[in-house]
Amino acid sequence: MRCFWDEAQRGHAPVSEFFNGALHPAADVVERIDSVLAAIGPVEAPPARPDAELIAAAGLAHSSDYLDLLRTAHDEWLAAGRSGDVLPYAFPLRRAPRDLQRIDARLGQHAYDTCAPIMGGTWDALLAGTGTLLAALDVAVAGSHAFALTRPPGHHAGPDYMGGYSYLNWAAIAALASGKRTAILDLDYHHGNGTQDIVTGREGVRFASLHADPATDYPYFWGSDAESGGNILNLPLPRGTVFAAYDEALARACEWLAEDQPELLVVSFGADTFEGDPISHFGIRTGDYVRLAARAAALGVPALILLEGGYAVDALGANVAAFLSGF
Repeated sequence: MRCFWDEAQRGHAPVSEFFNGALHPAADVVERIDSVLAAIGPVEAPPARPDAELIAAAGLAHSSDYLDLLRTAHDEWLAAGRSGDVLPYAFPLRRAPRDLQRIDARLGQHAYDTCAPIMGGTWDALLAGTGTLLAALDVAVAGSHAFALTRPPGHHAGPDYMGGYSYLNWAAIAALASGKRTAILDLDYHHGNGTQDIVTGREGVRFASLHADPATDYPYFWGSDAESGGNILNLPLPRGTVFAAYDEALARACEWLAEDQPELLVVSFGADTFEGDPISHFGIRTGDYVRLAARAAALGVPALILLEGGYAVDALGANVAAFLSGF
C-alpha cells in the first residue's frame, strides 16, 4: 500500500487545549506521527501543487469565509495584542449571519469547542495535509488502496466550523473530489459529526459511523441512531465495547454501504478505539485491527485510509500498521 506524508504537517504543533474547566497539554502531538512513521515503513512525499488548487479542493467541503478565518486567525490574534495559540471563548447560541470584525467573534462563529487551537504554522500544515490527501486519493481513484497520514485529524470539522482537533474534513473533501460513488466509513471512537454535517443529503455519498454513544461521550450533540436515515447510518456503542460487538456493528455498516454499490471506500480510521487509549473507553486490541480492516476491505473497492484519532502514542504505530495490513 502506498502511504503519503508531508513533513510540513508538523507545523501544526498545539501546546494546550481547554476542556473540563482547565487547560491541558494538547493530545494531538507530533509524536503521534513519529509513532506511525516508525511502524509503517516507507512513505512518499506528495507532489507539489499550487495553493490555489489545494484551497479549491478544501472549498468543496468548506465555506470560503471559514477557510479565510483559518488562514488569517493567528495573524489577527497577534494584531489584537494576544499571544500564544488562538482559542475561541465565546459562542453564539444562534449562528445568524452577521458582518463580524473582531477575531474573538469570528472564532466563535466558526467553532463549537475550545479544543482546536490555531498557531502560526496551522494554515501551512493544513495546505500540506490537503496535498497529502489528494496524492493518496489519486492512487485510490486509479484503483489501488492508499493511506494518507493526515494531521491534524479531520472528521469533527464541519462545513464552516472547527472543533475536536479538526480543521479541514479530509474524508468529506476526498469524497467530494473523487468523482466516484463513495462510501465513508468512520471507525474512530468519537462520532464524525463534521463529516455527517457536510455529506448529509449528498448524492453518491453514504456515511456510516461506529462510535461511542453520545449520551456519554464527545461530541454529545451528534451521533445518535435517531439521526440515521437517507445516506447516514449511525451505530453508537456503549463504553466497554470489545471486538465481538464492534465487529458485529461493522458488519452491519459494511452491508449497508455495499447496498449503494460504491466505487471508492474512504475510511476515517481512529485508533482511539484501542483498549489502552487515555481518553477513550473501548476494548479493541492491536490484533483486532487486522480483522476489522479485512472486513472493510471485503467491500471489494479501492480504499483511501485517513488517520483520525489515537492518543496512546506508544501503541499508535502498531495499531495503524495492523489496520493497514488488513487491506
